[in-house]
Amino acid sequence: MALLLPFVIASIFLISSSSASSVPDHNKNLNKFQVLEKCSSRRHCGVGQFCSSCPIKFEGSRCVRSTTSNPFNLLNDSLPFNRYAYLTTHNSFAIQKEGPKENQTLNTTELPRVTFSNQEDSITQQLHNGVRALMLDTYDYKGDVWLCHSFLGKCNPFTAFEPLINALKEVEVFLAGNPSEILTIILEDHVELPCGLTKVFKASGLMKYWFPLASMPQDGQDWPLVKHMLAKNHRLIVFTSQKHKQESEGIAYQWNFMVENQYGRRGMVKGKCPKREESAELNDKSISLVLVNHFRTIPIKLTACKDNSQDLIHMLSSCYVEAGNRWANFVAVDFYKRSEGGGSFQAVDMLNGRLLCGCHDLHACLHGSSCRRRMFLQIPFEKFVGLDKPN
Repeated sequence: MALLLPFVIASIFLISSSSASSVPDHNKNLNKFQVLEKCSSRRHCGVGQFCSSCPIKFEGSRCVRSTTSNPFNLLNDSLPFNRYAYLTTHNSFAIQKEGPKENQTLNTTELPRVTFSNQEDSITQQLHNGVRALMLDTYDYKGDVWLCHSFLGKCNPFTAFEPLINALKEVEVFLAGNPSEILTIILEDHVELPCGLTKVFKASGLMKYWFPLASMPQDGQDWPLVKHMLAKNHRLIVFTSQKHKQESEGIAYQWNFMVENQYGRRGMVKGKCPKREESAELNDKSISLVLVNHFRTIPIKLTACKDNSQDLIHMLSSCYVEAGNRWANFVAVDFYKRSEGGGSFQAVDMLNGRLLCGCHDLHACLHGSSCRRRMFLQIPFEKFVGLDKPN
C-alpha cells in the first residue's frame, strides 16, 4: 500500500480549485491558469486561486487554491453540525501588516507592534474565503477587551492588535450577509473583567445569532441538524477556555464539548497525535467535536506551505486513529492560504468527503456517490497511504 502514497497525495492536492470554488466565474479568462501553474500576479490565476510562493517546494510563484468548497451548498445541510469539517484559522486576529480598517475609529497602540503574526488576510477576507472557525486570544487591556499576544502573561502595547469589538463586528457583517452560514469562535480567554465578554458580544450585535448553551449536546450525542440551526438563526457557536464562564456568562466551556490535540512543535510529530493537556482523551466519544491543530509554536510563513499540505494530511490521518476513528471537525492552521497546491482547503475537502460519504474528496460525494461501497476505499485511510508502516 505504501506504493500508492504518491498517487493518493497527488490526487488530493492537485485537484483544480476552479471546480472546488463556489465563486461564480465572471471572467472565463481567469481560469486559463490551473493549480501549480506559474504566475506573476493574482490576476493570472483562476477563480478561487491566488499567486503564491513556496521556496521549499518550487521556484518562483504558482497558482494555489485560496477558497474552500462549501459542503452545505455543494451537497446538503441536512446532517448534524458535527458531521462536517470546518477550516479554522489559528490566531485569526494576528494579521501581518494589518492596516486601519474603513470607517473605524481605532486608537492604535503607542508603540510599534513587536510580536508574531499568524495570518495575512483580514477576518472578513478569511470568512469570504471559506474559513468557518476563528481562534481569538482575548485579554483585559486599556479597560476593554482586546485581541492580543501575551508577554509575561499580559497584553502589552507592543503585542496588542485591536479591540475585540472590531473583529466581532466583522463577524456580524458576514453573518448578516450570509444567512446560510454558521461560524464558530474559539476563545483563549484571559478576560477577568466581570461579564467582559458578554458586554462585547452584546455590543457587537451578535447575540441574535447565539447558539444557546442549553441546546448543546451531552454524552456524545449529535449536534442539531445544520438546516435546523439555520432555521432558528443559531449560527454562532462560541467556546471559552475559562470553565467558570459556562456558569457565570453562559459561554460554553470548550473542553466540555470538544477534544483537541497538542498545538505547536510538541504536537507536530510525524505519526503521533498527542492530546492537549486541558482536553479529554481524543478517543473520548462522550464529546462530539474533534479539533486538530497543525501549526508551529513560532509561526513561519516560509514553511507554512509545507505544513499546510502533505504534512497536514498525514497529521489528520494520525489524529483520526487517536480519536477513535473519528475525522476532525475543525482544522486549525497558520497562514491558511499558503500551500503546495491545494493546502488546507483540499484537506478540508478530504475531511468532508470522508465524513459525508466515505470518499477521499468532497466532490466525489456528488450525485449520491458512496465510496464506502468501493472495496479498495474501505481500507482505513492511514493504511491506504501507508501511514501504518513502522518508521
